[in-house]
Amino acid sequence: MPELNCCWCGDDVASGRWALGIRSCLTCGETQAIKDRASWCVAPMHKSNYMLITNRQDLAGLNNKGGIVK
Repeated sequence: MPELNCCWCGDDVASGRWALGIRSCLTCGETQAIKDRASWCVAPMHKSNYMLITNRQDLAGLNNKGGIVK
């Protein structure tokens, strides 16, 4: 059986996580998830629902009632 070690810190990874294709331990996985979520933004669309914005350029011109419009 291969050793199930975290790709970042080398700690043991649970076999269930490894079977799902996750190669990081819980601690390193949570740290990476926090870094990823820090760049997200949820913005309301005009007369619609909320959208998850991951690219800052998508926010330009979002308010079509004033300001910069694409």
